[in-house]
Amino acid sequence: MQLFYATNTISVAVAIALQEAGLDHTLTKVDFSKGEQLGADYLGINSKGRVPALVVDSEVLTETGALLEYIAASAPDKNLVPSNPIEAAKMRSVMFYVASTMHVNHAHRMRGTRWADQQSSFDDMAAKVPETMTASATFVENECLTDLFVGDAISIADCYLFVVCTWLTGDGVDLSVFPRINAFMAAMEDRASVKSVRAAGILA
Repeated sequence: MQLFYATNTISVAVAIALQEAGLDHTLTKVDFSKGEQLGADYLGINSKGRVPALVVDSEVLTETGALLEYIAASAPDKNLVPSNPIEAAKMRSVMFYVASTMHVNHAHRMRGTRWADQQSSFDDMAAKVPETMTASATFVENECLTDLFVGDAISIADCYLFVVCTWLTGDGVDLSVFPRINAFMAAMEDRASVKSVRAAGILA
């Protein structure tokens, strides 16, 4: 497996999951500061011009949630998806919320060109981010983190949620009022997988 990633992006979640699963892989950095995600070489791998992309043999897989599910299915002994169907659905509800709502809220701060063309629109979207991300953090605090991790043990949803929560301070969220998020983040930081991606510079 070859993971194409960019530092501090959601691709970090896939790097963490690969570590948790114990799957052999190589890492290839896509330097956003140089626009490499839009260069011909990378667009030949992922025409969306985004990360992550995971090359498995001759197949190129994209979209974070899909890659996390693939990793979990490739290492069933690691139980990164709960075996109980109800618990698995609850886990996925957290992951899909983070992907479809919280991650999108964050993107409005720096990726306004996805939705509008005027600078005034970009400024308005960016100004809204502290409010929307605080609302998302409140939902995570009250509805998602009833245990130390999203489920009884670490899951692929935890990998996704952890990375998005590393963006909260930069998005203007006051973390002091979210004790469960702080406990969750501390527990994740203590895991060998997170320490490994930090040591590799994937998560700064």
